[in-house]
Amino acid sequence: MASKVEKKSKVVVVGGGIAGALLAKSLQFHADVVLIDPKEYFEITYANLRAKVEPSFAERSVVKHSDYFTKGRIVVAYASGVTETEVFTSNGECIPYDYLIIATGNDDSYPKSRSKRLEQYQEDFANIKSAESVLVIGGGSTGVELAGEIAVDFPQKKVTLVHKNTRLLDFMGQKASSKTLDWLVSKNVKVILGQTVDLKSHQDGEKIYKTSGGETIIADCHFFCAGIPLGTSWLKESILRDALTDRGRVMVDQHLRVKGRKNIFAIGDITDIPEIKQGLFAMQHANVTAKNLKLLMYGGKENKMATYKAGPDMAIVSLGRKDAVMQSPMSTMIGRIPGFMKSSDQFVGKTRKQMGIDASCFGL
Repeated sequence: MASKVEKKSKVVVVGGGIAGALLAKSLQFHADVVLIDPKEYFEITYANLRAKVEPSFAERSVVKHSDYFTKGRIVVAYASGVTETEVFTSNGECIPYDYLIIATGNDDSYPKSRSKRLEQYQEDFANIKSAESVLVIGGGSTGVELAGEIAVDFPQKKVTLVHKNTRLLDFMGQKASSKTLDWLVSKNVKVILGQTVDLKSHQDGEKIYKTSGGETIIADCHFFCAGIPLGTSWLKESILRDALTDRGRVMVDQHLRVKGRKNIFAIGDITDIPEIKQGLFAMQHANVTAKNLKLLMYGGKENKMATYKAGPDMAIVSLGRKDAVMQSPMSTMIGRIPGFMKSSDQFVGKTRKQMGIDASCFGL
């Protein structure tokens, strides 16, 4: 394989989350890389529930793209369309590419600037601290972790969690769901399953919430932790529309290339790979794709491309600062052992190291 590229390939990465950020970092010295993201920062999202009860935590988990992506170009905008050769952005740019990587994750609405994101965490913390009662809507990993953070840091507060399905953490097994329910109840969290909360008729400032089952909940504030759509709506009218599943996921092959495409890849939560969607697997997607792109850009043969196999049926969900519930192919456990693995630092230190971010670099 050639030792250098005569002319660097143009690589466009759309999405600056876990997968996109790592990929952009990995390729920045091998190609002319453009990172398109609607915000100026990368966020370690699996740590953002801790930041709501400890805002200073976000100083380490919210990092400007420019702190790890020092060689390429950053375009702070939304991607709005794609052709065979270009990506269109919300600020009117047309950015050419030789290789395109789509890593748009979930369609969360985050502030554009890092400073505003940090302010948002301060506001969330102030709302929690001043409240006597808090309502958490959604019993997936986000809702469970937030309820656990509040229950542990503010044990005097009344926390209610409402989940539309009949068990918590329904992407995990029954044992994990049952153990998590028991843990939350032991922390005096009221859990209501099989019901929803009508927020459309709820007025800002009101403390009374109604559930689909007719229950009334009194809460000083609420946090909505459910039903965040995938970030693929911009592809529905593009050349990649036929590669989307009915649920909006992007179909990829064993090399993580988009169905029917040789030079377009998709990584992270948007893929149709049958695995639990989590940061660990998103990073593995990025590593496999980086390896394949380097191979192609340096003139390697396609039959030498790395393949990706769906991750094992494994997940870990924090329960406050010391406990967690973990599901692996071998067993399910809850308590301090899995908590030691994740809950104290939320993998922030490990992720910063993988991203090559110096411990003293906060991007202030």
